[in-house]
Amino acid sequence: MKRTFTLITIVIFSIIALSALVYYVRMDGFAFAWALSFLLMLCVSVFTDALKSPLDSPYYEPKEWERKGKIYERFGINFFRKLLVWIGWEKVIRKTFPIENNTSALTKLYYQTKKSELDHLIILVVVLGFNVFVAVRFGIVKSLWLLGLNVFMNLYPVFLQRYNRPRVKRAMNLSKRRKTSDSLVD
Repeated sequence: MKRTFTLITIVIFSIIALSALVYYVRMDGFAFAWALSFLLMLCVSVFTDALKSPLDSPYYEPKEWERKGKIYERFGINFFRKLLVWIGWEKVIRKTFPIENNTSALTKLYYQTKKSELDHLIILVVVLGFNVFVAVRFGIVKSLWLLGLNVFMNLYPVFLQRYNRPRVKRAMNLSKRRKTSDSLVD
């Protein structure tokens, strides 16, 4: 009951905050697109943290067509990864979610890739709705800020999580095997 109340409260706060943003900032410019992305990141992240879902849906498993990440490499995921390092995002995120060579840390990182993907996917869909509204109301040109930032701040991060998750899972499985073999030796 408490969790349901918390989730409803987060949704209500999010709607109020989005309404205020729409009311006070013109929807057809860069400032709105930027503020909308960060406001949604905050709201969605708080919501999914409170949800505490195990995220064990088959959706998160790699599909046959994305094996080894070649499709994401064609879309420029390696450039996007370098860009994240260049702007300092990788350093910031690694303070929160360090990459360590132990099973516990890798398991947390594996879960975090799922949560991050879900967060960005929800934001992608919501911003896409705003994008369509702005394109219809103000014209396609005025909606390009929303589209560009949505691709950069949400679509590519979804690609990145789907690209990284199989690698994290392999490292996690190796760590588990190593831990099991070490306990057998002792």
